[in-house]
Amino acid sequence: MLRILVAHNSYQMPGGEDGVVTAEIALLRSRGHEVEALLRHNDELAVRGMADRVRAARDCVWSANSAQAMRAAIRRFRPDVLHVHNTLAILSPSIYWAASASGVPVVQTLHNFRLACPQAMFLRDGRICQDCLGRVPLPGVVHSCYRNSRAQTLAVAVMLTTHRALGTWSNKVSRYIVLSAFCRDQFIAAGLPAEKICIKPNFALAPASPKLVEGNHPGNAEEKFLFVGRMTPEKGISVLAQTLRSDESLSCIGVGDGPAKAELGDIQGATATGWLDAPAVSQRMHKALALVVPSICFEPFPLVALEAFAHGLPVIASRIGSLPEIITDGQTGLLFEPGNARDLAQKMRWAREHPAQMRRMGEVALTVHEKRFSAQENYPQLIGVYQDAIAVARH
Repeated sequence: MLRILVAHNSYQMPGGEDGVVTAEIALLRSRGHEVEALLRHNDELAVRGMADRVRAARDCVWSANSAQAMRAAIRRFRPDVLHVHNTLAILSPSIYWAASASGVPVVQTLHNFRLACPQAMFLRDGRICQDCLGRVPLPGVVHSCYRNSRAQTLAVAVMLTTHRALGTWSNKVSRYIVLSAFCRDQFIAAGLPAEKICIKPNFALAPASPKLVEGNHPGNAEEKFLFVGRMTPEKGISVLAQTLRSDESLSCIGVGDGPAKAELGDIQGATATGWLDAPAVSQRMHKALALVVPSICFEPFPLVALEAFAHGLPVIASRIGSLPEIITDGQTGLLFEPGNARDLAQKMRWAREHPAQMRRMGEVALTVHEKRFSAQENYPQLIGVYQDAIAVARH
């Protein structure tokens, strides 16, 4: 059995990336692998004055402390492979070099587009922007794309440019995991070695409660739609709000929190619950007519869509990024033009007026989950990437 060291730096606002890390660790341990995790959280950043800002920017590019922690973890645990998820901002790319110097192959999952875009979403002023793709990311600095801060964007841009020049991305990572063919194309355009990029989607666990129980499936009496996730601008909350305002007969429950939550506050058809625990979300998914994913950014592979499939719940989503690779229009859900509230309203009305068809889409979505996005299907893919990285390192 392989011994896997996992490294992950959590963001201040929780998201699907953290859930993927937790789920993969649990999956590996359930199959008998020894897993140790080197975890940091950006809540640890205490930036009070100029000295703290300079220190944080320096550590974003290269953290000697993180490299030391990685070397210590490798000496203690002796892993066969290091699996990195996120290094921003505390861990830093220094951990790749520490692993390489210790002879440990590195697998990196690219959950977003950070290596090609300082802001990580190819989004500026509510529109797709790829000005930094495959080039020095000066446009991102000019437009303060990361956290609306020119100084913080500069720190990320320096990190990306420095490690591109040092060959970190090309030479210190044995294999990259991307979540879709769309993502693979973007990273190849950004300059990552195509031969090192493997496609392995996320997976979602099957819910504990029964699926598609009579009276508890798409087409039930509630006829409400569901949104689950961070309520931030890139998730299309404004589009959803505009849709609900345009047709008061449409109802949607919003589960989550974030700066855009207030946009749903004064709409008759909207109910914002805040974050709910997993059983409560599962219950909502069983009762909903469809999950709505109105994102305006390039979604790499939203976990919530897979969770909907696992519940036999069809998805109405923007035709953008990787979403068309997950949702087949008319079979497992419906796709609409990104940012187009009128088109979204039409799709939601059609779904409400055709419960039998939506129920059938939910059944197909459940089958797709079992065949493509279950833990059982995902495990051999993940192990295959590890074994490939180990074999390459030995040669």
